[in-house]
Amino acid sequence: MSGFRRISEAVLAGVLALVAPAAAEPPERVVSMNLCTDQLALMLAAPGQLVSVTAFAQDPRQSAMAAEAAALPANHARAEEVYALAPDLVLASDFTAPATLAMLRRLGIAVETFPAATSLDDVAAAIRKMGSALGREAEAEAMAARFETDVAALRADAAAAPRHPRALLYEANGYAQGSDTLAGEILAAAGFANAADEVGLAAGGMLSLEQLAMLAPEAVILPEPPPGTARGYELLAHPVVQALGAQAVPQSDRDWTCATPHVLRAAARLAEARRKLP
Repeated sequence: MSGFRRISEAVLAGVLALVAPAAAEPPERVVSMNLCTDQLALMLAAPGQLVSVTAFAQDPRQSAMAAEAAALPANHARAEEVYALAPDLVLASDFTAPATLAMLRRLGIAVETFPAATSLDDVAAAIRKMGSALGREAEAEAMAARFETDVAALRADAAAAPRHPRALLYEANGYAQGSDTLAGEILAAAGFANAADEVGLAAGGMLSLEQLAMLAPEAVILPEPPPGTARGYELLAHPVVQALGAQAVPQSDRDWTCATPHVLRAAARLAEARRKLP
């Protein structure tokens, strides 16, 4: 190789090094203002990187990571309190108030939003997206891979079951979760057939007591009622629901509300309930 060519290549390499974008530094102060991003960030953030989560994350009735969240200052998803924390990244959901997110962006704060999960694949995608946002790609990839392996094992166990009992996920005010939802995929991974699909509610929808009685599923999966009195939950205590073998799944809401690996615990409990059915 000629000396001129070696010099030319060295000059070219230097120019490329100057114009190539530098790798982005991981954010140092991260604030989460959504219950679901709270929990994913708690699982993946580096020590000291996450500086605040929502008050919802500290409520054991709603959060699967309430103990971990209690160690951090809580926010109430208001722009002024988030700004006062001096974050260089804010984590939010697509349902976070648009005006709040717009104000934070106008103040020069980076905001990363996460969509609501509608499938188990979305859970793995959310884990990887959070890893990318936090600069924790390797940790997120390992977590996502473990999650996908565990989901595959659950599905294999369900496929090998001698039968798939018909079940219904019945919630406050008579809302039924169909198979095209995150809760519906959890139900399927546990080895149940979703009775809501039989009446055209694959995406979820309202189901009257009369329709429920006519469907006659082998199991009705109910959420935990909240403390106090809520009229929306009165329907779930109706004799028609109880007569159909209603099964309350302990701590169901906090495990399968968000796109986190905790949904596997909900699926495992449902699978155990399936095995106990006569």
